[in-house]
Amino acid sequence: MLKLLVVEDHALVREGLVRLLGQIEAGAKVLESADFESALNVLENEGEFDLVLLDLALPGIDGFAGLDILRRRYPAMPVAVVSAFDDTPTITRVLNLGASGFIPKAFSGEALLSAVREVLAGNIFRPNGQSAARLDDATPVPPPPKNGVRPDEIGLTDRQGQVLALMVRGLSNRDIADQLGLSEGTVKIHATAVFKALGVSSRTQALVAVARYGVDFESVF
Repeated sequence: MLKLLVVEDHALVREGLVRLLGQIEAGAKVLESADFESALNVLENEGEFDLVLLDLALPGIDGFAGLDILRRRYPAMPVAVVSAFDDTPTITRVLNLGASGFIPKAFSGEALLSAVREVLAGNIFRPNGQSAARLDDATPVPPPPKNGVRPDEIGLTDRQGQVLALMVRGLSNRDIADQLGLSEGTVKIHATAVFKALGVSSRTQALVAVARYGVDFESVF
């Protein structure tokens, strides 16, 4: 019998997910938790589940930290994040932390069930087209974690992290090239990759993204 756990603090959303997931197969058992602590209690009492669907914006804990705890405590149990924060860096970070999928809350019920089936089949689900997303003032993003986010957690290489860090300091492409011992053309290539990873299209938007995510560049220098 298929056993699923929904961890979501908003009652209306949680109840809707439970009803929807009950349709995935006859006899499916779908339990629910309104916060992370109660979810851990359910897991301790019920044993491992076939899949946990985890919201990122839970009370009392950073959602990324919650995902990390689940992956460490239950490494064989798939965890899929279901969230309204569906920008590119968030999706990348979630998957880098070991989630088996990222399912946007904007999905229809049919699309969500399809994504869940994909994860249950042992695949990693990443929404199509998310890489084309663009970050602007209307894009919801999770609050930056207290300890900051490493560049690699949002899909940047060390070199790309260095280029972004120097952008934040206000250096031009030519100055960045001189400081890193690169050609200006190579810096432009790295900058394009940085914009793509952040889901932005300009330096100004990149600086906004750095502030929003609390990017910590200590690890790249």
